[in-house]
Amino acid sequence: MAPCDDLVTHHHATVTGGVRLHYVAAGEGPLVLLLHGFPEFWYAWRDQIPALARAGYRVVAPDMRGYNTSDKPRAVRAYHPRVLAADVDALIEQLGGTCALLVGHDWGGAVAWFAAHRHAQRIERLAILNAPHPVHARDALRDPRQLLRSWYIFFFQLPLLPELYARAFDYRRLRKILQDEPRRAGAFSPEDVERYVEAARQPGATRATIHYYRALLRANPIRLTRDLAPLPMPVQILWGLDDRYLGPRVSIPPPALVPGCHIRHVPGASHWIQSDAPDLTNQVLLDFLHDHPTGSPGNTP
Repeated sequence: MAPCDDLVTHHHATVTGGVRLHYVAAGEGPLVLLLHGFPEFWYAWRDQIPALARAGYRVVAPDMRGYNTSDKPRAVRAYHPRVLAADVDALIEQLGGTCALLVGHDWGGAVAWFAAHRHAQRIERLAILNAPHPVHARDALRDPRQLLRSWYIFFFQLPLLPELYARAFDYRRLRKILQDEPRRAGAFSPEDVERYVEAARQPGATRATIHYYRALLRANPIRLTRDLAPLPMPVQILWGLDDRYLGPRVSIPPPALVPGCHIRHVPGASHWIQSDAPDLTNQVLLDFLHDHPTGSPGNTP
């Protein structure tokens, strides 16, 4: 049992289109919303929830739509980035807050970027872990080096085959990713891996989580990024440099759109940075939430 299991309470909220999200909560104080990535669930933040709650924050970590025990709409359009951003807005409202401190990793980071641009009034501060800004995600489609890293996005556009591949041999690929990719020994314990597999086994979860990638390309990344306004809130980026999926070139957001940004590159940490470097992640997040961002200004390479 992880340290956070005895600390969290389990709840549900209804968001965009009547979708029901499961979330865990801990602590009292300003609202911190933690958005997990693919192929994770709320448990991705097991090392951060206790630290943030002890520091005086109300921490909420949802299973995003399609994941674990949250609802799993069948249609690809239900995972359009604007719908996912609207879920964040609706969840903050459901939680009784006017705004939140938003933290996102991987796909949760992508959703956090969109939510900050589309619902800026809801986001007091934004922290991103290994998730490129939408403009860089768009431009990466024209970068041969990044395309090689992101081959799976195009594989996921195929019907049925990606789901069969993911489920093959009782989610062997997921097990291998969690066991082999982190740089820190024991970043995911055998018990952690089984919890991830159990979340992936939930009926409809494999299809729904792959729909995130299908919806992104069908939404037209150029159109999605055409009218983005500069973000008014402070932004902290924390980036593991040993990320096999995302190169460091996409870690620095466009300065015209993200003027108030600090970035902390972490050598020796993988894409799974909050599990690879939990203590550092906690310290960077706490410093930022306390108005002490770390790293270099993000508007210079």
